[in-house]
Order: sequence, then structure tokens, then C-alpha cells
Amino acid sequence: MREYVLHARPGWGSAIVEAQLAWYGLPMRIVDVGDLFDSAQARDTLRPLNPLTQIPVLVLPDGQVMTESAAITLHLADLAGRDDLVPAVIARERAAFLRWLVFLVANVYPTFTYADDPARFVKTAGAAEGFRAEVDAYAQRLWGIVEEACGAPWFLGDRMSALDIYLAVMTHWRPGAKWFTENAPRVWAAGRKAAALDRLAAVMERNFPRKA
Repeated sequence: MREYVLHARPGWGSAIVEAQLAWYGLPMRIVDVGDLFDSAQARDTLRPLNPLTQIPVLVLPDGQVMTESAAITLHLADLAGRDDLVPAVIARERAAFLRWLVFLVANVYPTFTYADDPARFVKTAGAAEGFRAEVDAYAQRLWGIVEEACGAPWFLGDRMSALDIYLAVMTHWRPGAKWFTENAPRVWAAGRKAAALDRLAAVMERNFPRKA
């Protein structure tokens, strides 16, 4: 089987797709894109594949390019012919899965896009810091909504899904472990439970190595 080529950077959103490729046992090669914030060369190299110069970027074995982690999540499940990460069309959890998958990528994820490097969007001197603070506060409000919807032990309740992989990765980012444990404990617990699974442990260690 020809390999999947994932353009990635440790600890970034590409970890969500890397984890799913590992889960399905699909052959992959990882291309480290470099720091897309600081390196013009990294952006120039990635731009032919994704004009937004964002990751994840997944090149399929037939050469087609996919971006957008939600689209990749659904496509990989179709290719694998399995429903362990994406509930089947007839499954009771399917509607909730789709709702919260899109919620995470359309609402929560963009807060990192805007606040990780606010100077890209706010050009007025001295305004970027305030912009980032407002976006981060909005992100916390969004996480509160996710917490209200989160089940136990997994986001969907009794069954694991790709949503838990999203949580395993995204809870490593702002607002940080202390905030999640205190304000979104179900989200935090589902993410940590997914991160500890044998099939994901190596991916999580590569992207978020434990401190000595």
C-alpha cells in the first residue's frame, strides 16, 4: 500500500490527523514543515499544497491533497471502512458526533489561528496583546459549551470517537492543563483517556513529549 504523506509539526493541529492515521494503521510519512509563524521559507514551501499555509496537509496515496482536519477525519473513516472513530450513518451518536466535530473546527480551533500570532490580524501598535486576551477569553467560553455537552468517560458517553482525539491534542494548548482540570474536567478526562490508549501513545509522545 502506498503511503500517506502528512505535512506536520510536533504539537500542532497535524497531531490530530497523525493520531488517526496511526489508529487505522495506515502507512504514513511525516514531513516536518518548520515553524510557519517564523519562517517565510516554511510558508513558501507549503503554499503550493495549501494557499493558507496551515497544517494539517495530507497528500493521499493517489496524489490528491487534503486539508481541513474534519474533512480528513471523515475521509479516513470512509477509506478504512470502519466506524470506531466516526459513528456509522445509522448510529445514534452520528448526529452529535457531526455537530461537535464541526463545532470544534469551526469555533474553537479558529481561536488559536487568530490568537497564536495576533499581529497577523491586528496591525495597530499595542493592540495585538488586547486582541489576544479577548480571543482567549472567548475560547474559554467556547470550551465551557463543549464541557456542558461532554459525556463520560468519552465525549459521546460510552463510546470513543475521533472527538476524543481532538480533545487529547487540543487540551495541550491554551488555556492549559490547570484551567481544563478546574473548569472543563470532563473534556480534560476524555482527552487524557484517549491520549493514554496504546494505539495513540507513541503519537502523543512524539507531539507532546513528557518533561524529564
